[in-house]
Amino acid sequence: MRLKRKLEVAIISDVHLGTYGCHAKELLSYLNSIEPKKLILNGDIIDIWQFSKRYFPATHMKVIKKIMDMAANGVEVIYITGNHDEMLRKFSNISIGNISIVDKLVFELDNKKAWIFHGDVFDSSIQNAKWLAKLGGYGYDMLILINRFTNWWLELIGKEKYSLSKKIKNSVKSAVKYISDFEKVASELAIENDFDYVICGHIHQPKMERISNKHGSTTYLNSGDWVENFTALEYQFKRWKIYTYNQDKLQAFSVDEELKEINHQDLIAAITIIDQGK
Repeated sequence: MRLKRKLEVAIISDVHLGTYGCHAKELLSYLNSIEPKKLILNGDIIDIWQFSKRYFPATHMKVIKKIMDMAANGVEVIYITGNHDEMLRKFSNISIGNISIVDKLVFELDNKKAWIFHGDVFDSSIQNAKWLAKLGGYGYDMLILINRFTNWWLELIGKEKYSLSKKIKNSVKSAVKYISDFEKVASELAIENDFDYVICGHIHQPKMERISNKHGSTTYLNSGDWVENFTALEYQFKRWKIYTYNQDKLQAFSVDEELKEINHQDLIAAITIIDQGK
């Protein structure tokens, strides 16, 4: 017996299958816990930049198989290309069954327009010096590997886990400014084009924030990653939330005045569905 939650939309990004930093086991657990109508893979799912035949564990392959199974069972799967899987851009706008590959996506959710793309288009280091960005990717992967060993040792001696990469990113002013600029540019473009939601990945920073300027407002959302944060975006009952694997496994969607008419059984289904057939 497995527990599943019904969702309108689930969005994951920056999984980086094929790298040491990827937490495929946790992601597989998450995918097994949900029943979305639409699953959006917002870039950098497979890390083609760092792909090696010597390292592609069975759990990484199981994630791919799980996504294929979800599509076969009626889930609409949309793969939005990122920079680490940019090779797939040559297949943009191709659909096979319930799976489609695109570079960006605009769709409606309860009469509101959502604009979704990976986000590397804003990254000048990738656009202008790709070799440098790739080198940085290898360095990041090595840092994650060192961090795993460090956390193994910390757990062994009864200490709390520690994220080296988060500490470095949060302490480097240029990194903090880059993230802030990224969010600002994405939001301003969304407002300019009358999008109610702008949804990105790429910077590995899960976030949901209402952003306004003199021209209007939009909701900026980022799905985070499955390297450090283990997060996803979920949409149900006209509401977004950030799902965090380590903290939020069974938390329901918040209900406000607008949603009082929802049937109690439907609300329960958003928390769990008992699937006895598997």
